[in-house]
Amino acid sequence: MSGSKYAYVKSYETPDNLLPGTFIVVRLDGHAFHNLSQKHSFIRPNDERALQLMDNAARDVMDEFKDVVLAFGESDEYSFLFRKTTAVYKRRHAKILTTITSLFTSSYVFHWHRYFPETPLQYPPTFDGRIVLYPSAQEVRDYFAWRQVDAHINNLYNTTFWALVQQGGESTTQAHHTLKTKHEILFSRFNINYNSLPERFRKGSVLVKEDTPVEGEVPEKAQSLDTRDLNNSKTSSQVVLHHCDIIKDDFWDARPFLLSK
Repeated sequence: MSGSKYAYVKSYETPDNLLPGTFIVVRLDGHAFHNLSQKHSFIRPNDERALQLMDNAARDVMDEFKDVVLAFGESDEYSFLFRKTTAVYKRRHAKILTTITSLFTSSYVFHWHRYFPETPLQYPPTFDGRIVLYPSAQEVRDYFAWRQVDAHINNLYNTTFWALVQQGGESTTQAHHTLKTKHEILFSRFNINYNSLPERFRKGSVLVKEDTPVEGEVPEKAQSLDTRDLNNSKTSSQVVLHHCDIIKDDFWDARPFLLSK
């Protein structure tokens, strides 16, 4: 309590307010998820149940933090973009990072049974997190482009690797050695056109908080956050899931509000 003689210990806490006027990006990564996926028999190279569970946890974060306007996920990681003007938790680094990490992790555990009803969770999964500040819209765009390129590179490698192991009969050691011309291997040996694979696998998941007109029921993929009257027409702020290109201008030009404030 404030009147206690022991209150002086609070003076030892280090101020950790983030720089104002900058974009806040929080990135979470699964800790030792290679072991988690093996222990729980994830489908290789991509387990859509696991990816949907990640999307669900990210949606819970966006529902809780109204200033998170964009999130991008691939494999066992997710990145969240706050509005540049956010004052959430007075922009305290530790408060933002720990709350988002714990909320995402608890959501992942809480909803596990929905996506893996036949596979009991054998031990608690964990995520680590970091915060990075970016001064302008260009760095933000380049950050998300970097993560989507990473998703493409990793998925191409993993798709070819597991085709060699599961269909080609190679050992994991042989498959790593063979992986040189991935596209050619996939098509010539396994008749797999990489560009025809689901965009969820090739491009990751993009969650966007968008204002849309209220017309009947809210789509399943969109979860209503709030409804307000703008210019005498009702709109609903919804978290909408996309699997699309976020490197080219089209995505950002269609949504200037993401980087405007």
